[in-house]
Amino acid sequence: MVQQIRHNEPQYICIIPVEKITANQDEEIMTFGISAEDAKKQGEELLTSTYSCNKSQVLELIQQARIEPIAQWCAPKER
Repeated sequence: MVQQIRHNEPQYICIIPVEKITANQDEEIMTFGISAEDAKKQGEELLTSTYSCNKSQVLELIQQARIEPIAQWCAPKER
């Protein structure tokens, strides 16, 4: 799944460690949203669809997630 940053809209990133399901200590997934809640929801959907996590796994992984605003310099410039 590829997501694009939208120009002039607030953006948030949800970073979810998935080592418990992949056994790779350094593996994380990242999702984006126009709000912190939207980024979290995108992460939940990705865990369910791509990693086939059940509700309790999703809740556990989301509790470990970091949700942060993306700095304005990350937004693409208008052409």
